[in-house]
Amino acid sequence: MTLHDVHVDAAWRDTDRPLDERVDALIAAMTTAEKVAQLYGVWVGASDDGEDVAPHQHDLSDPVDLDQLLPAGLGQLTRPFGTAPVDPAVGALSLMRAQQRIMAANRFGVPAIAHEECLAGFATWGATAYPVPLSWGATFDPDLVRELGARIGADMRSVGVHQGLAPVLDVVRDARWGRVEETIGEDPYLVGTVATAYIQGVERAGVIATLKHFVGYSASRAGRNLAPVSVGPRELADVLLPPFEMALRESGVRSVMNSYTDLDGVPTAADASLLTGLLRDTWGFDGTVVADYFSVAFLKELHGHSEGWTDAAAAALGAGIDVELPTVKTFGPDLVAAVEDGRVDPALVDRALRRVLLQKAQLGMLDPQWSPVPDVLAQVPDAAAEDVRGLVDLDPPANRALARRIAEEAVVLVKNDGLLPIAPAARIAVIGPTAVDPFAVLGCYSFPAHVGVRHPELPIGIDLPTLREAVAAEFPKAEVVWAAGTSIDGGETEGFAAARDAASGADLVVLALGDRAGLFGRGTSGEGCDVADLTLPGAQQQLLDEILATGVPTVVTLLAGRPYALGDAPEHAAAIVQTFFAGEEGTGAITGVLSGRVNPSGRLPVSIPRDPGAQPSTYLAATLARRTDVSSIDPSPAYPFGHGLGYAPAVWSDAAADVDEMPATGAVTVSIQVGNAGDRAGVEVVQLYLHDPVASTVRPVQRLIGYARVALEAGERVRVTFEVPADLAAFTGIDGRRVVEPGEIVLGFGRSSGEIVATRTVRITGRPLYVDHTRRLHPTVTLTP
Repeated sequence: MTLHDVHVDAAWRDTDRPLDERVDALIAAMTTAEKVAQLYGVWVGASDDGEDVAPHQHDLSDPVDLDQLLPAGLGQLTRPFGTAPVDPAVGALSLMRAQQRIMAANRFGVPAIAHEECLAGFATWGATAYPVPLSWGATFDPDLVRELGARIGADMRSVGVHQGLAPVLDVVRDARWGRVEETIGEDPYLVGTVATAYIQGVERAGVIATLKHFVGYSASRAGRNLAPVSVGPRELADVLLPPFEMALRESGVRSVMNSYTDLDGVPTAADASLLTGLLRDTWGFDGTVVADYFSVAFLKELHGHSEGWTDAAAAALGAGIDVELPTVKTFGPDLVAAVEDGRVDPALVDRALRRVLLQKAQLGMLDPQWSPVPDVLAQVPDAAAEDVRGLVDLDPPANRALARRIAEEAVVLVKNDGLLPIAPAARIAVIGPTAVDPFAVLGCYSFPAHVGVRHPELPIGIDLPTLREAVAAEFPKAEVVWAAGTSIDGGETEGFAAARDAASGADLVVLALGDRAGLFGRGTSGEGCDVADLTLPGAQQQLLDEILATGVPTVVTLLAGRPYALGDAPEHAAAIVQTFFAGEEGTGAITGVLSGRVNPSGRLPVSIPRDPGAQPSTYLAATLARRTDVSSIDPSPAYPFGHGLGYAPAVWSDAAADVDEMPATGAVTVSIQVGNAGDRAGVEVVQLYLHDPVASTVRPVQRLIGYARVALEAGERVRVTFEVPADLAAFTGIDGRRVVEPGEIVLGFGRSSGEIVATRTVRITGRPLYVDHTRRLHPTVTLTP
C-alpha cells in the first residue's frame, strides 16, 4: 500500500503546501485515539522469554495486540533489527511488510518511524562493530568521526531505519559509572566537538540522530546507574550542558532523549524547565523529545512522582516529552480517555503530535510517493525471505577499513621505555584473560555483546580476531606462547604459576587485561555494571603484580571500557598501551602499535587514576579538588587527560600571542611551532587550555578550549594558530548568568592537561560582559608551514 491509496485530495498530502500547513490539516482530521497513537512506539518481541536488553524490559512491557492497536496508527517501531538476530536483508523485508501492515491498518496510511541503537555501529546482526565512543574521544579527530556517523547512518537508512539512538553526550564525572565506555570523555569541549561531528554524519545520511541523555545522567551519586544527581547549577551549566548546546547549534540534530535521573529531586522526564524552557524556549530546538526507555513509567515506578500511568503521561507531555519509548505503557487508552473527558489538556497532545508529524513530513512519510520499500530491496520488493537472505552486507571492506582507521587512531601509548616497537623475531609471551576473548574489543551496545550473547547457538556474524591471534599474525617470525593467568572477573589465581613460567621463558610479555562488556551486572563494564572502585576486575591486579615481579619486560595492554588504576605498572612496566573497546579491528590496531606498523596518536579522553579509591575525580578540578596538605587522599592521576605518546618525537617552540590585552568583546591570537624531530611521519595533538587565576566563582585549574590534530612528515614543522575569542573565558557567575570577567587569563599549549609546554598571559579589559547561548564556542584554528 502507498499513500496514493488514501485521501487522494487531502490537504496534508499536497506537497505544494508548506509542511506545517500539511501537518495542521492532518491533525484536524484525527481523533484523539489517532493522535495519541502517533506518540508511542511498539517493541515487537520485547516480552519474549530471555534476558533483558533494556532496564525493566519485562516489568513494563505488556502484551501488544497489533490487530487492536494498529487501526489508530503507530508512531514508532522499536528496534526491528536489534531485538533478536536476523539476517539484514530478511530484517529489511520484515520491516517493509510491517510498514505495509501499519499503513493499511490506519485510515491515513501513515507509516511508523523505525529506530535502532547505533552507539558503536548499527546494532544488528552482521553489522560492523566499530570502536565505542570513548575511543572516538581518544582520536581527537572529529573529521574521522563524522565519516563514521555518515557510514552508520547510510547502513541504517539502506534497510529502512529512520532514527538512531545515539550519540551519548554525557560528560564523565565518575569513572566508576558503568556507562563510561558509551561516553566520549571527561571534557565537555571534547565531547561536544566529537559528538557534533558524529551527528552531522548521521543526519547527512538522512537518519535522525538522538542526543542523550539530557541531562546529568553521568553525574549520579557514587557512579551508580540510574541514581539521583545532586550537581549544582554551575556544574550543570558549565560542564554537563555545553556538549548538548554545541550539538543543538551546529549539528542539525532532530531528536533529544531525556535522562533517567532526577536533578536535585526533579525527574528529568517531568522537568519542563529543561525539556521546554531551556531546550526549546532558550535554545530554539524544534525537533522531537523521545523518552528514554520506560522513563515515563518510571515517574510512577521509580521516582514516586506520579500516582498512576496517566498522571505520568500527563507530567511527561507537560514537561515536553513527545514520544513514549520503547512501547506503549502510559500513552495508551487511559490517556485517550483522560484527554476526552478533560482531565488532560488536549493541547499537550496536539503540541507533541505536531512535532512528531512534522518530523515524519520532513522524512517524506506524508508524501503520496513515499514507499516502505528500503533501498536494499528496491530491485526485489516482492521477494520471499529465503530469496533475499545474504543479499545485504553490513560489514563490507569499506566499513572494516574505517573501523581499522578509528581503532588505530584511538590506541593510546601511555608509557614506553624503549621496548616498543617490538623486534620482529622476539620471543613473546601473551598472557592475560582478554587476549583470547573475542568480545574483549566490544562495547555493551555492540550487537554481539548486547543481544548476541543471548543466542549462543548462532554465529557471531562478524570476524573478531583475538589479541593472541593478532599477535601471531603481526609477528610471524616470533615465537609466541600463551597463558591465561586468570579470568576477567572470576578471581582465580591457580593459573599464576603457568603465567610466570610463560613470562620467564620469553623476551617480553604482552599482558592483556581489562573488561568484558555486559548489561546490568553481567559484565565488568556497560549499562548497570558500576564498580565500587577502579581496581582491575577479578584477580587481574594480582596477575599484573606477579608478571611485573618476574622482571621480564612487560607491555601492559588494556582492552577496557573505563580507565583503571594499575598499581605499580606506571613505575615498573616497560610500556602501557590503553584501548577502550576498539571494535572488530581493534586487536589488529593494537598489534600494529606494538610492531611499529602504526605510529600511535591517541590521547587519553579520561584520566588514568593512580589510586583506585580516589573517586570521583576529573581533570576539571579546582585547586581544592587536587592534592592538598590537609587530606590523606591524593586524587592526582597516574596519567592525565589528553596524555599520549608516539614514535616520532615532537618539538614545540616559539609560542606567541599577538596582544597582551583584549576587550571582553575581542579575541587574541596565540600560536606555537610544532616540529617532527623523528625519522617517520607522526601526529601531534596540540591542546589549548585556559587557566583563570582569579574569578568570582571557583574555576578548574585547566580547561580545554581547543585542539588541533597535526599530521607531520619526518622533519616537517608547522605553526599552529588559535584565534581565541574572549567568549571562551566565560563561566557561570555568582548571579547565575554567564559572564566574561575582566582580569588575566592564561592560555596554555599542552601535550596534555598535565603537561603545559608554553603559556601566554592575556588581560581581559573593560567591564564584565554577560553572554548567552549565542556566544562563540570555538577558537579558529589554522595550520601554516
